[in-house]
Amino acid sequence: MRNPVEQDAPRGSGPGMSAELLQRYARAGHEQLGGLGLDGEQLTGLRSLIRESWQRSAQLHANPDNPEAPLAMDREEIEEYRRQHPLAAIMPVIHKLLVLPSYDSGMLVAVGDEVGRLLWVEGDPVMQRRAEGMMFVPGADWSEATVGTSAPGTALALGRGIQIAGAEHYKRSVHPWSCTAVPFHDPDSGALLGVVDITGTESAVAPHTLSLVEATVAAAQAHLRVERLQRAAARQGPPVRRRASPDAGGKGFAGKATSAGPRAVTASSLYRNSLQLLGRDQAVLSLDGRTVTLSARHSEILALLGAHPEGLSAEELSALLYPGSGSTMTLRAEMVRLRRVLQQLNPQAVPASRPYRLPVDLAPDSGQVLSCLQRGAHRIALEIYRGAVLPRSEAPGIVELRRRLSALLREAVLTDGSAESLLRYAELPEARDDVVVRTAALKLLPPRSPKRAAVVADIERLEAELSA
Repeated sequence: MRNPVEQDAPRGSGPGMSAELLQRYARAGHEQLGGLGLDGEQLTGLRSLIRESWQRSAQLHANPDNPEAPLAMDREEIEEYRRQHPLAAIMPVIHKLLVLPSYDSGMLVAVGDEVGRLLWVEGDPVMQRRAEGMMFVPGADWSEATVGTSAPGTALALGRGIQIAGAEHYKRSVHPWSCTAVPFHDPDSGALLGVVDITGTESAVAPHTLSLVEATVAAAQAHLRVERLQRAAARQGPPVRRRASPDAGGKGFAGKATSAGPRAVTASSLYRNSLQLLGRDQAVLSLDGRTVTLSARHSEILALLGAHPEGLSAEELSALLYPGSGSTMTLRAEMVRLRRVLQQLNPQAVPASRPYRLPVDLAPDSGQVLSCLQRGAHRIALEIYRGAVLPRSEAPGIVELRRRLSALLREAVLTDGSAESLLRYAELPEARDDVVVRTAALKLLPPRSPKRAAVVADIERLEAELSA
């Protein structure tokens, strides 16, 4: 089997380019990082995914000479955060399949959240101490926007499993390391939950490593689905005795106690409460594994409350909800009906009043897109973005949210997007008549690309319609 880091061969190279030659090209490429252009001609010899990631890293102002990743959460914050994260439930699987073998192979195993913050880092003790020098530790931000090209951050940016070897890393302090990472998606909703990574020396990008991590992620997804089914069955019938599993929240992978002490994974931590607003007129709300399709008005109310976690007064919410002069009496009647719906799903999710505020964390898909755009992961943003926010809503607050999100996504794709991203964006209903996007894609497509003819035809059609 050919080493995956030899795949995706760079321009001008043969399909069997050796790992040693790839490293030589990468080291030569680092000498060009001072030239801010970082165009494709400067970075010849690099694999295309590395070249494109370096270009994104430069555009996001990641610093290749900063030896350490920044700490995004302190110890107390991360212990509480990971106890409540859905990935806590899969740690027994990760521990058995990846962490235990890593002690004998000189590897580290890391699991991060959907924005690239490391939640768990375990494995060979000697390697752990070495990795602390570059802040490859729990709580550190290893997103592509922060540290540049790395397996965890770039796998999240691309939405697929990848391998990064040595000098292919953007940050020079990471050149002694190689790594393989695979994104982890919710087995039920498909939402991005995080990333699983193996980091070490050259063996971390061995031919079998990517397959191993992909198989582990698949096993962990199946484990999470079973956990949820067991929780659902327990709610409907008598208590079921379950075999105790290693604590995944207050302990490390290997069961080492932390200051937070042991704590079981809670039922609510198996799920990420979500609100799907994109490309639909009626939102889909998921709370603790229970899902309901909301009315159009309730969709608007939850979208607005989700966008204002600090809360809104009756007057503020009414102004955002109703065109013209809205009535607070009408709003209060809607809130009574909404509370009844939420009471059936989860009594703890019923909105508070004075101000109106959601008492539980809720992750709207529109918020996920904004988060991705803020950290430069426009490909993931495009993956999540299924269309405009509640497209038929005329609520002033929704109209503004819809306009802002659409404008930010378009700007990000035009500024940093590849031809593939631009063409994907052009398929959205809101970009159906966007000549600028298609012209930008045409400039980036190779001269002999079979896609050029269709893009040219689209541009000519749109220009003809505009001039008619």
